[in-house]
Amino acid sequence: MKDLQAKYENGQRVSPSLPENVKNYLIDIDGTICEDIPNEEPERMVTAKMLPYALNKVNKWYDEGHIITFFTSRTEAHRQITEDWLKRNGFKYHSLLVGKPRGGNYYWLDNAPIKVIEIADAWGAHIRE
Repeated sequence: MKDLQAKYENGQRVSPSLPENVKNYLIDIDGTICEDIPNEEPERMVTAKMLPYALNKVNKWYDEGHIITFFTSRTEAHRQITEDWLKRNGFKYHSLLVGKPRGGNYYWLDNAPIKVIEIADAWGAHIRE
């Protein structure tokens, strides 16, 4: 991971560049790797059921050297519950970002191309079974 360390240019820190073959996966949690648990029902987060195929696929990406970041609308107050759940269920990952906007009514603006993978494409067509 040495190549991924932030570099300094002209005394200012810049974001690390990923090698061409390394993908940076930003993965939602609720409804994507486990059943959909609303923030208003945090007691359910502890026992959330994992969705099929999620664990094997995420850990495969991690083992291949890709960057795994979970990004969730769970709040900072739910960080420890979420980290415990990820660990207990065997997910390999690099970081967890909380506070993602809720619902599908937000827009992502970025100066880099963004590739969106829908859950059925990520885990396979069998996800809907």
